[in-house]
Amino acid sequence: MTIGFVPETSSATSSPAIRNLEPADWGGATVPLLANPRDVVKDLHARHLPAPSTAVVAVYDPDGRIRASASFQGRSAVIDGWERRNALLSHLRRVFPHDLRLRRPVRTAVLLVCRNGSAEWTEEDGAWMWGLRDACVLHGLRCGSYVTLSEDGWNIVGENRSGRTPNSASWSRTAGSAPTARMLGGAPQQMRRAAVR
Repeated sequence: MTIGFVPETSSATSSPAIRNLEPADWGGATVPLLANPRDVVKDLHARHLPAPSTAVVAVYDPDGRIRASASFQGRSAVIDGWERRNALLSHLRRVFPHDLRLRRPVRTAVLLVCRNGSAEWTEEDGAWMWGLRDACVLHGLRCGSYVTLSEDGWNIVGENRSGRTPNSASWSRTAGSAPTARMLGGAPQQMRRAAVR
């Protein structure tokens, strides 16, 4: 019997595994629908005023009330969900204790990503979707909607629901707004947190 290694020319070594979800894969998952997506998007936008390259992750109770949310800057051109998942987990842990003690998840995480360009799906969206799904499993949450905020407005991937306002430039038209984020009740930081008791 011969034991050896995979040749250097194989695809297993020439290209790393990409953790990414296609819209069809996302649509086949059991993602709970938002009862009033327009209100959810407007509320998250008002809380965080996301500029392009900003992600907002929010945790909702079963009754639809927001429990906590955080916004942070994400590196562009990342198409591997592993990095997106780690960023989401890091911020979820700062604003909300995990629910792993529950037999089944009861709270839902929703992700809104503000970016330049059109509302068309991109590989970066696929990385965010993979990252959200995996982060929810590891934090004991239900995986909720993935929302993009682009120049065309907002769009919920896989649900065919969208609107024109707010959009990726809305933060710049808000009086006294600034794209920098801060923690609620604390000194300016790289993250903004909003929690409802």
